[in-house]
Amino acid sequence: MPCHNQQLNNVNSGQEHPMKQVRFANSSSSGGGGGGGGSVPAVLSNSEPTDAATLSDSQHNLGPQLKLLPLNDQIRELQTIIRDKTTSRGDFVFCADRLIRLVVEEGLNQLPYSECTVTTPTGYKYEGVKFERGNCGVSIMRSGEAMEQGLRDCCRSIRIGKILIQSDEETQKAKVYYAKFPPDVYRRKVLLMYPILSTGNTVIEAVRVLIEHGVQPRHIILLSLFSTPHGAKSIIQEFPDITILTTEVHPVAPTHFGQRYFGTD
Repeated sequence: MPCHNQQLNNVNSGQEHPMKQVRFANSSSSGGGGGGGGSVPAVLSNSEPTDAATLSDSQHNLGPQLKLLPLNDQIRELQTIIRDKTTSRGDFVFCADRLIRLVVEEGLNQLPYSECTVTTPTGYKYEGVKFERGNCGVSIMRSGEAMEQGLRDCCRSIRIGKILIQSDEETQKAKVYYAKFPPDVYRRKVLLMYPILSTGNTVIEAVRVLIEHGVQPRHIILLSLFSTPHGAKSIIQEFPDITILTTEVHPVAPTHFGQRYFGTD
């Protein structure tokens, strides 16, 4: 997927890349009135929402650390299929893998490159670029493991670490149960993988573990498929130097992702 950093960076200047806004709208809150609204299920609306300005403002407030993939019809369809409760598991995994690949490709665009010159089979010199060494992936188990293959498909020899974080049954706080990283993780740029950002608590705890292992927040790029405004804001407020890359910021996140992807729903 082509890099759109120039468009993404326009968030600072107020010239945000035009995006199709979607929302979950309950007909009971529409201006038409009518009783019994509580029994009407929420529906996905393609029309311009009344809270579109609110969502746009939240993206502006989060600053350049939040990067959105430019929305197109291909991404929109994948988002729709993943959110649809009637989607079969086979279609769900297929579309999730496609969306993961798009996010991973754009995440790689955030990593440092160096210029290089190669010789073509016809003897000509070509001025190109290559990855700088020193990158790794870290998946937050279990749902983050769904993104590992997408990263390996793009970087065959990349090292991948893992973190297992679960909520404590008594305190309900995120607790680290397992963490394993490359020995020199503190020297690397880290692609942290977690598909759904809801509250942000799990990611915050994972970043703290990485910091304890010597990783600087500015060297962490969080790859996510869907995020709520609250989740993204919580992470950036805690770690202002981290980069978050996602396809959508919306108050309703598909929290069923892990169960559907691994077939445990």
